[in-house]
Amino acid sequence: MVNTIESGSREDHRCCSCCGPSSSRRDFLAGLSALGAASVLPTFAARAQTTPALIDTHLHFYPPEYQKLWLDYEDARKQPHFPGQVAWTRSKLIEDMDRNGVRAGILSIASTPGVWFHAGPAEAGRLARACNEYAAEMMRDHPGRFGLFATLSMLDVDATLKEIEYAFDTLKADGIGLQSSYGDKWLGNPAYKPVLEELNRRNAVVYVHPLVASCCSALSVGTFPAVIEVPHDTTRTVTSLLLSGSFARYRDIRWLFSHAGGTIPMMAGRINAFYGARPNLKEFAPEGIEGELRRLHYDTANATFAPSMAALMKLVPVSQITYGTDYPYFGLGQIADLTKLGLSAGDLDAIGHENATRLIPRLRA
Repeated sequence: MVNTIESGSREDHRCCSCCGPSSSRRDFLAGLSALGAASVLPTFAARAQTTPALIDTHLHFYPPEYQKLWLDYEDARKQPHFPGQVAWTRSKLIEDMDRNGVRAGILSIASTPGVWFHAGPAEAGRLARACNEYAAEMMRDHPGRFGLFATLSMLDVDATLKEIEYAFDTLKADGIGLQSSYGDKWLGNPAYKPVLEELNRRNAVVYVHPLVASCCSALSVGTFPAVIEVPHDTTRTVTSLLLSGSFARYRDIRWLFSHAGGTIPMMAGRINAFYGARPNLKEFAPEGIEGELRRLHYDTANATFAPSMAALMKLVPVSQITYGTDYPYFGLGQIADLTKLGLSAGDLDAIGHENATRLIPRLRA
């Protein structure tokens, strides 16, 4: 019998606008603290002298059928298109990578609006397979330039488990890409237990990308919903995985969260204040709240702003941070912004490519 997960009925919106520290990092973080709230973007004289061979772990792609469905979905709701997405082509992506020193990128689908455009479980599974096969073709056509975080529909558990098998065993995917939520379910929901068990069994890298959750698409403070809701949905799903004990149970999953963990670096202390003294803490957070969050990986999308990077680097060691741009919504040249933050050449190399190759060794040059 097919196990179908109900996805909720409210409309949602597209998502994208969607080890101890080195001395240079200590100076950087201490300097930000001294400047206070009145100074947001400090000026740093020190610049890295080397340009790393970049690996982008947050690189979106758009198969033609999927692209048309997305644009039609927006047209039907009179939502504006993002120029970068409309202009996306394979050839332009390669040109942009070459121009910006990106040696390799891990392909992933941006979180799909409407829970797979309200297509239903069977069609969502077919679309996921088509997207994964398109990415695998790009990997074959451009050896060494691309990896793949294979997408899953997550609406039908049995079909999702079969897609995991196909993605790893046939397409040789490097990991799995999940949305932060599907309908009104975040990733710590018990409905996803069989999926997480299988990913844990395979020691999988699991990349998580946010969207505007269906619960919150109508919330607005006069801005496009993705501006605020995208980072908050990452926080919701990280908290869901943490408090449900999923991080504790599925210890062999290597998690990578986009957008610098959303608001987790700022919210970690508050989460700890409410849950860090619970009698059953060791059951769901064996290393404590902060310790569990420090085990995760985070990319640099949304973290080229100095205070955002400072918060992330206070939470985790540099070994847990990968270079991610959120292309094509943002440009591939964000390493230039990172160099302005006064990071050492060693830290830039770690973020720019070394940490990604620890997660995905085959991408080593």
